[in-house]
Amino acid sequence: MALVEARLEEEKNAAAVVSPKTSAALSVKNVLFATDFSFTSESARPYAIALCRHFGSTLHTAHVLSDVNIVAMTGGVDYVGLSALYEDARSQAKEKLSQISSRLRGIPHRDYVPHGGIWENLAEIVEENRIDVIVLGTHGRTGLGKLLLGSVAENILRHALCPVLTVGPKVCGRAKLSANSGNDLSPLDLDLRQIVFATNFAPNSSRIAKHAVSLAEEFQSRLTLLHVTENYRQRGSRTTPIEDELGRLRNLIPENTLLQYRPDTVVEFGFPSDRILKIASKLEADLIVLGARAAEAGNTHLPWSTAHHVIAGAHCPVLTIRG
Repeated sequence: MALVEARLEEEKNAAAVVSPKTSAALSVKNVLFATDFSFTSESARPYAIALCRHFGSTLHTAHVLSDVNIVAMTGGVDYVGLSALYEDARSQAKEKLSQISSRLRGIPHRDYVPHGGIWENLAEIVEENRIDVIVLGTHGRTGLGKLLLGSVAENILRHALCPVLTVGPKVCGRAKLSANSGNDLSPLDLDLRQIVFATNFAPNSSRIAKHAVSLAEEFQSRLTLLHVTENYRQRGSRTTPIEDELGRLRNLIPENTLLQYRPDTVVEFGFPSDRILKIASKLEADLIVLGARAAEAGNTHLPWSTAHHVIAGAHCPVLTIRG
């Protein structure tokens, strides 16, 4: 597929002249980590802990006991048997959470083992505790069985009003955090050297760009703003389409930012998720920031969004913010 790439070359690697980071830094007071205790979901726990350590946040950990999970694991049981299984599953979950919590030294934390619909229960925790970010792991596929499969992760992404940090199956390199094997669950610090913010210029792009800029300020990261368009063959009648889109990207950067480095802007033509992954890999990104499509009433079988394709293939975590 044809590819056109344009970059803002001027002073590309020069640090922007800004004041040191001030007290107006990003605030994250409450982090929700959703888990089913599988390897896939537990791979995201170090990121939730690292966020809490960095921002001084309270960690809220939730394991939802759902009918689908219990039935899928047992092959189907009667009502009396199901009740007994729930009690057993609840006791086991509480014990696991208690063991993990005992190793969270210095981090305020609360554990939840609700019963029922996954998103319904998570939404209640989010609202009651004013959650600032949800952290979850996913293998990026659809299906039934485990808690955080693709279909469940997609449901969370579509409905959550707060940002969602998703750790996909291909996260590797310096972006991959792991907890210490000792008594203290102390992961490596978040090292966000490079953030990629990809946008399709949706109405909420400016708001999402502010999140990306705030993160770059907080972690003194390099920031790349990216736009991908598929209909490049229709751009021939316009004289400067690339320059126009580069200008729109630059306009998303708020005035008087405290960025350590001057942001780069990139325009590419092709399939959005492929181009986003290509640029993120090329830049060795530590975080990708995307807008997520909101849920649509009456339609529960929508195709996966670009965000999900990026999450499934990204070598770093992806922060999605609902439009």
